[in-house]
Amino acid sequence: MVITRRWAGFLVAVGVWTWVIWPRFGLAIYRDDRAFDGGTPTAFLWVHALLIGASLVIGTVVGLLGVRAWRAAGRSGP
Repeated sequence: MVITRRWAGFLVAVGVWTWVIWPRFGLAIYRDDRAFDGGTPTAFLWVHALLIGASLVIGTVVGLLGVRAWRAAGRSGP
């Protein structure tokens, strides 16, 4: 499969976007009143932590694939 530089750049942008947005969301969840019950993490916190972690892993993989595609597109010519 051939990915153009334009699509590769899009994949890299998605990876960067993921790392800009999700940590901020994680901080908001952590500070939410529903995150802890008497100092103990709640299901609300654990579910969101799992979702955030999965999104960061997926975003990292997508971003790395974009970087690899960008480099490959540069070697193959214009």
